[in-house]
Amino acid sequence: MELPVLFTDYTRNLLGDEDYMRLTAALEAEQPVSIRLNPLKPFAFQLGEDEVPWCASGFYLKERLTFTFDPLFHAGCYYVQEASSMFVEQVLRQHWGEEPAVMLDLCAAPGGKSTHVRSILPENSLLIANEVIRNRSQILAENLAKWGHTGVVVTNNDPSDFTPLKDLFDIILTDVPCSGEGMFRKDPVAVSEWSLENVEVCWRRQRRIISDIWPCLKPGGILIYSTCTYNTKENEENIRWIRDEFGAEVLPLDVAEDWNITGNLLPGEHFPVYRFLPYKTKGEGFFMAVLRKPGMSSRKAWDERLSVRGKVSVTPGVRGENAKGKGRKPQGKGMKTPGLSKEQLSVFRNWIPASDEYEFIQNDGSVSAFPKCYLPELSALQSSLRIVQAGVGIAEQKGKDWIPNHALAMSRILGPDAFPREEISYGQAIAYLRKEAVTLSDAAPRGVVLLTYKDIPLGFVKNIGNRANNLYPQEWRIRSGYLPEKVRGISD
Repeated sequence: MELPVLFTDYTRNLLGDEDYMRLTAALEAEQPVSIRLNPLKPFAFQLGEDEVPWCASGFYLKERLTFTFDPLFHAGCYYVQEASSMFVEQVLRQHWGEEPAVMLDLCAAPGGKSTHVRSILPENSLLIANEVIRNRSQILAENLAKWGHTGVVVTNNDPSDFTPLKDLFDIILTDVPCSGEGMFRKDPVAVSEWSLENVEVCWRRQRRIISDIWPCLKPGGILIYSTCTYNTKENEENIRWIRDEFGAEVLPLDVAEDWNITGNLLPGEHFPVYRFLPYKTKGEGFFMAVLRKPGMSSRKAWDERLSVRGKVSVTPGVRGENAKGKGRKPQGKGMKTPGLSKEQLSVFRNWIPASDEYEFIQNDGSVSAFPKCYLPELSALQSSLRIVQAGVGIAEQKGKDWIPNHALAMSRILGPDAFPREEISYGQAIAYLRKEAVTLSDAAPRGVVLLTYKDIPLGFVKNIGNRANNLYPQEWRIRSGYLPEKVRGISD
């Protein structure tokens, strides 16, 4: 790997000759592969691989599997994620208790850290996952839908759009855009795009992002700052700036010595930070620090939050047509759809055993279920942000009929007896995920059927007898018609 000369000079000076040579050797070595399991969707995980020591659900694999052709990957049973970034788990476990939290993942796509923190946050928490680039926000929404949690809102906004939402979040994760030095082994494009000028642009942008988002953090709240780069300008120097500019406290974490995590590299400073260097830790380059906003937390008691059920008005247009953020034009007023009848609403409620805990919100020919206890937060978000998805999609209108949304099949709130189920083979599962026709057994009933693979829900079809109409989302389908000769899935 041919590294930029200026990067070599800077990093050699930062690490020293010996460690720099170890770094360059590591960048030429094979990249480790790691996954994180979804605790909501247990399955027969048979690989017996090494655990990621700082993540209870993380595992290193001995080889890269054919993830695209593994139905359990598409069903949200696991996420392919770089191991170093799983360290965010330690922050939540060590600096947050069991009280429900309102958390923002500001730069969230494609969704690795969002799905991770959503699994760790206490029950009845709310996660807002944001991505500024529109097409990447759709990928983020897809990955979170597959993960299956209900307390999630996906937004598509610039960090400055959040500034009016003062004191809304208990925790903010800012995995800020950076110069990407820690991704050189994983992404050759990152090498070609690196320059000192870009480092300067990045650290200034990072400070702008923190300035925009700091008012949204509650007093006593936690800010998690991370990058995938090595230089101190985007790392320690920015943490020092946040500390001095906003009076933040830099928080320590207890880490095991054998994790081989490196500390502060800024001369004269000793505040705690956590660096992952690929010649010391099994993963890619990564940096993280944790800061607390001064002041006492103003969180309301949980019983007070529950008392707002049904008392807050939420605008039906949760997909963005009410967004005001920074003068942007609404994305469109959407189609007018008739109000739900009591009979139809009763059907939807029968699909969800705990339906009394959710508000059913209709918009643009779709219906979503959103936790009632967080309606005030949803109303606040709607006042400033472009919302891609809130809660779990329940149903979509096709002509005069309502069909279940694929997100419902992925969700933990789907009742076990809401739909008849049909277990399918690997070949049928791949055909379904390619959105091809699927033929069910003669015993399968007519109407909507939930397909399962290895007892994990995969999605819906509408069985009409001689064939089944494939209801898998068109935009999520496997586009490749190629099937490798040797396919190895996570449970093989």
